[in-house]
Amino acid sequence: MQYKKRNIISRLIGVVLSIASISITSSSCERIFEDLDPCAHGVSLRFIYDYNMEYANSFPKKVDCLTLYIYDDKGNYIDTKTVTGTALQDEDYRMTLDLEKGNYHFVAYGGLACEKNTFSVVRKPENGSKDTDLQVKMDLNRVTASIPADRRLHDLFWGELTLSTADLYQEGTVKMMKNTNNIRIVLQQENGGKVDVDDFEFMITDNNSLFDGRNDLITENIPPVTYTPWTTGQAQTGVSIVGNQVAPEAVVVAYAELSTSRLMKKNSPKLIIRRKADGATIVDFPLINYLTLLRSDYYTQPPYNMKDDQEYLDRESDYVLFFFLRPDQSWLDTRIVVNDWVVRINNAEL
Repeated sequence: MQYKKRNIISRLIGVVLSIASISITSSSCERIFEDLDPCAHGVSLRFIYDYNMEYANSFPKKVDCLTLYIYDDKGNYIDTKTVTGTALQDEDYRMTLDLEKGNYHFVAYGGLACEKNTFSVVRKPENGSKDTDLQVKMDLNRVTASIPADRRLHDLFWGELTLSTADLYQEGTVKMMKNTNNIRIVLQQENGGKVDVDDFEFMITDNNSLFDGRNDLITENIPPVTYTPWTTGQAQTGVSIVGNQVAPEAVVVAYAELSTSRLMKKNSPKLIIRRKADGATIVDFPLINYLTLLRSDYYTQPPYNMKDDQEYLDRESDYVLFFFLRPDQSWLDTRIVVNDWVVRINNAEL
């Protein structure tokens, strides 16, 4: 009787081990080195984008294509993986990679492999390439496109991770950062009335068209870029009584939206608005100085712990700037409204 019990237990153990073996060997993964047993050793990578003002993961909603460059611990190029389509919309998406035992440096980009991409690598990594060779450039033809809508930059995301491999896959998380911004400029008459958008030119100048592999901007010997609106228009925001008029006059604002690459504290981008009638510049100020005034002390406290102005510029990617005009279409340069915050301006600051 005891012998039979042992025999039954032995058979059950054998069945369990067989099922476990089949489960392990049949799991799917991406191959890099063909001489490795399937799914035996490597990494499993998750990608998130929570480096935003919501402090919430928006990767599945924001990133529509993914490129991963793989380097060894000496910075030597190993391979490239590209993912497009609906797989990235899955909150549980993981990229599983078979790799030889060791430490690896992973550099990820969202937006390079998309059909309407605005950014691309300067030189495609290949055997013999180093991670220090990696550079990403903006398509300047898109910035100067004759069709305004084409000037809207396709979003670019960047992230990196250094991770060691393990049996049955070492898990790691690649945290992404957004490198593109949308800036909406709104002009409104101080005392109501109408502002005609066709009376003005809008532009932002900056030197931010080339990135190194660590996501820093390369500016030496690189000419600045002039961004112009990808869309303009007018909108009615209300009505006002002007002078002795009995009938109210509609308040119509003019707006323009510009799409830019990464804004960095070390640069000096400028926002310029000109009046077409006489070419006069009515707005010309350092963009970064005023955007960073909005970094609230609230975000420097736990649980946010925002450390500096650059973190704010990298987390925020959508700005709205309101400028108020005098009747002669000159700027009332005592205040602007940025993202619903009123910024009082001392003329000495300009």
